[in-house]
Amino acid sequence: MRPSKVRAKWANNEPALVTCLHLTDPSVSELVALMGFDGIWYDMEHHGYSVETAQTMMRAARVGPGADAMVRPAKGEFMRIGRMLESGAMGILYPRCDSPEEAAEVVKWAKFHPMGERGFDGGNPDMPYCSMDMGEYVKFANEQTWIVIQLEEQTAVDQAEAIAAVDGVDVIMLGPGDFSILSGIPGQIDHPKIQKALQAMAKAAENTGKSIAMPTPTAERAKMMMDLGARLFLSGADLLWIKNGLQQVQADFAPLGFTFDNSLDDAQSYLEKS
Repeated sequence: MRPSKVRAKWANNEPALVTCLHLTDPSVSELVALMGFDGIWYDMEHHGYSVETAQTMMRAARVGPGADAMVRPAKGEFMRIGRMLESGAMGILYPRCDSPEEAAEVVKWAKFHPMGERGFDGGNPDMPYCSMDMGEYVKFANEQTWIVIQLEEQTAVDQAEAIAAVDGVDVIMLGPGDFSILSGIPGQIDHPKIQKALQAMAKAAENTGKSIAMPTPTAERAKMMMDLGARLFLSGADLLWIKNGLQQVQADFAPLGFTFDNSLDDAQSYLEKS
């Protein structure tokens, strides 16, 4: 098991930067790892690929200096957490947490005794492949694995301090997309309700010695989160980089007379007219 890059940054009081990959070609994970990002977010809540596919991507993420894999299961997929960790995940991002009891359940499945009740195998990339003493591995895994608990509705934010106080939870993270939808303000990320939730979570994190997080698409938003005490930052996604790059090519070539039958533009026009 490799030491966690994210935990190493935290130990030096440095921020850690994680980026999201949707594409399942392992070369994309390898590229991100070689470029020195601290971590890669693999979202298995909203994407259909298997743990086997994720394992291949996480193996590519360990090339060179390597990048931590932060994997998000769906709500309630506690047994899947163990397989994600055995496949090489260093961080677990658990969504839609409703209570400190649910956060404690995440820790139970992600940590070995005495912190939790995670089951042991050893014959997977995390140990790796039965190459460590069992006692040393269990201790090292508990030290290096990190847990992010995502709060996505007001009733969860109201319990932010109790959730953050759960032993084994490292970060509480606001899910601004679902929080905005459930609050009746879809997509209004700068709405006062979002800011109030962030302030409450920042106070909860400070009172418990933990950290907060939220996706930070820009450096300006990252600075705002840093001022609130964040140490984990999530920015960018491969799909957006490709889309933005293709749009730039079209913008550069359009003045030369090139035209494009852009279905995405058509879809946006339809939504604006609806």
